[in-house]
Amino acid sequence: MAASSTWIRSSMSSGASTGKRRVRRVLIVDDHPIVRQGLRRIMENEEDLIVCGEAETARDARTAIKELNPDVMIADISLKQSDGIELVRDVRAHYPQLPILVLSMHDETIYAERMLSAGANGYIMKQAASEQFLVSLRRVLDGGIYVSEAVGNNMIQKFAAGGSYISANPIDRLSNRELQILHMIGKGMSTRETAESLNLSIKTVESHRQRIKRKLNLNTGTQLVQYAVNWFTGRESSSSAPSDGPNA
Repeated sequence: MAASSTWIRSSMSSGASTGKRRVRRVLIVDDHPIVRQGLRRIMENEEDLIVCGEAETARDARTAIKELNPDVMIADISLKQSDGIELVRDVRAHYPQLPILVLSMHDETIYAERMLSAGANGYIMKQAASEQFLVSLRRVLDGGIYVSEAVGNNMIQKFAAGGSYISANPIDRLSNRELQILHMIGKGMSTRETAESLNLSIKTVESHRQRIKRKLNLNTGTQLVQYAVNWFTGRESSSSAPSDGPNA
């Protein structure tokens, strides 16, 4: 494969097909090379899947989609210099028919429903088995929706409870934008960096920070930073980089 200045294009033929089913072209968007390598290795053995390119930022992903015309995009929530929620929302707006599978280390009970609301077709944890990853990928490629059984049951319970459902997790009180900003604070990004990444004013980000503190019962900016870092790193430490798949 040959690398461009922003993303990696596969050297494999774009018109490949098999006697069983059409080969679908997969774009991987993740800022960890070892994850991209693990996903590529899984799909190397599948006759109906081929990796057409890779990207590690939202900007690179948009370029790759335009130039490679993939059949599906696999994307993480955490990306270099950007945010996966914004990427999913933007891609869905510009490419309404492109299936999107979110593959992330972040707690599915917090993110899965939010990512589906943003436009994703499926959500699977990086700890999942390789076989389950392939099931989820083919599900969204075939026009379906994929979430784990636990997430699906939780969504059904929320629907059944209507407006009376109350979550015990304080994180659930946050809006999608507030969750994005908490995530970026946890990554160590400054207010200015967060504003630039989300295309917001510094004043708007500060207003969001104040609302986050109120919802999480935090009094100071220092407490907010400590909470965000502990929350973010707690999920970081629970993940492991795959050597041959999402569950490695």
